[in-house]
Amino acid sequence: MDDHKGFVNINLNSNEFISSQSIDHTKSTNPKNTEGLSITYGIDDNPPWYLCIFMALQHYLTMIGAIVSIPFILTPALCMKEDDPARGHIISTMIFVTAIVTFIQVTFGCRLPIVQGGTISFLVPTLAILKLPQWRCPSMESIIEMTSYDQEELWKVRMRELSGAIAVSALFQVFLGYSGLIGKLVKYVTPLTIVPTVSLVGLSLFENAAESASKHWGISMGTIILLTLFSQFLTNVKFPVPTYSKTNGFSISKFNVFQLFPVLLTITIMWILCALLTMYDYFPVGHPARTDVKIRIIGDSSWFRVPYPGQWGWPTVSVAGVIGMLAGVLACTVESISYYPTTAKMCGAPPPPVHAINRGIGFEGLGTVFAGIMGSGNGTNTFGENVGAIGVTKIGSRRVIQYASALMLIQGVVNKFGAVFIIIPEPIVGGMFCIMFGMISAFGLSALQYVQLNSSRNLYIIGFSMFFSLVLPKWLVANPNAIQTGNEILDSVLTVICSTSILVGGLIGCFLDNTIPGTPEERGLIAWANEMNLTSEPTTGEETSTYDFPVGMNALRKMKWTYSIPFLPTYRPKKN
Repeated sequence: MDDHKGFVNINLNSNEFISSQSIDHTKSTNPKNTEGLSITYGIDDNPPWYLCIFMALQHYLTMIGAIVSIPFILTPALCMKEDDPARGHIISTMIFVTAIVTFIQVTFGCRLPIVQGGTISFLVPTLAILKLPQWRCPSMESIIEMTSYDQEELWKVRMRELSGAIAVSALFQVFLGYSGLIGKLVKYVTPLTIVPTVSLVGLSLFENAAESASKHWGISMGTIILLTLFSQFLTNVKFPVPTYSKTNGFSISKFNVFQLFPVLLTITIMWILCALLTMYDYFPVGHPARTDVKIRIIGDSSWFRVPYPGQWGWPTVSVAGVIGMLAGVLACTVESISYYPTTAKMCGAPPPPVHAINRGIGFEGLGTVFAGIMGSGNGTNTFGENVGAIGVTKIGSRRVIQYASALMLIQGVVNKFGAVFIIIPEPIVGGMFCIMFGMISAFGLSALQYVQLNSSRNLYIIGFSMFFSLVLPKWLVANPNAIQTGNEILDSVLTVICSTSILVGGLIGCFLDNTIPGTPEERGLIAWANEMNLTSEPTTGEETSTYDFPVGMNALRKMKWTYSIPFLPTYRPKKN
């Protein structure tokens, strides 16, 4: 889930991962033949099509947990009933958007084998917006008394507000990327900016995890225990599976099933357990742990449904919503900046040059605009789980992710698949949240490896930026009308900003780290600069690069003016 992110980056310094220093920064290199690397398929390799299908399915199964988790938090805040089939439509829309955005990002964007789709980072500002007095849900009794049209319009008007805020705020990310500003501002995105911004994404959602898990602590704890067992204790245990080859025929091979599919195994086992307990009426009728509570959603869902722009009505735009949603945009930008060199390192590719980072961030913004217009209720960001899958499987082929996009596109239009995930018992989801949100926080905290933790300066910045950004939003939730400037729009804007913990924490951390005196070593800037190596040069003549466009490079090289465009592979940044 969005959200083994910490698991990926915490282990970056282990010997298992590769060193970018042995790689030519301009010419494409076959990672399998690079000294010191142990990669089965590198970024530019094309495995056989039949292997691509299975490898793509693996990536699909890795990311589906992140997609499924978002509506479990989003739809109740939208005032949507638990058995509303539209929940499945939202999941299908998210997967459909993920398929399209991922394919274009991998092929023409940053060109790294990353999966991009719905992210938890947008949920924090989303919940802050929906907690404004005008968007709070009426009582359940009032909702039940409404007509079916009014019930539908109740959540659609909120979805339109979110869609407009997401699409418009993402234009800022588009500007950052394609203008080249992100390459210049990256020096201000220090480890002490990343720590509060990213870690608070998980910490600020603990109440949502507690609410779902508390529906039945036995099932939730079982989920936590199994996921911990599979993902931590049994990662090196291989499971025998039958295989077939033309030379050897049928044989038994060992497969790291626990290492590759811990989330899928956990959900499957606990879902079966809940089904058995439901069959024997262990849970009372209507209990959230029963598997038949929302079963009618599958029957009510159509087989095929193609998501389309404005499917919930055309987005509406408010100043408060747009400014509040900027917090999610900034958090996603910070996360992706840290993922790009990580992914390149795992694939045996050169460190991403500045033009690739500019283009990747710019297109991520376009993907979020697209997600807003499509009404997914969320934006797009790099999935940390899929970055982790590359490190585990040693398969970093760009072609595999393109195949995975095709699988996502198919599920995005087969609506019953989306409906199946909605009926997962809520306590199972709560247990997954407890792990997932914790891993997001761990990913943010892992940036502390670069700074000196024996520095009182750094400890002050970390402690204040994280603690105060939890205190202020909590107080505003309890006192929604506390800010009174005399202007209703300004009141809403300030309330959303101060209620969004990741924005408050990120701004405080960034401001203090860039203003309080400290040495580069103390602030972790030297170690961070080595991680964020942006020195790759553009290719010339017949040379090829991992980050070149798949077509049109000869034409670009002939046009000298393209050398000054910061998102083109021919870009030649000025030397300092």
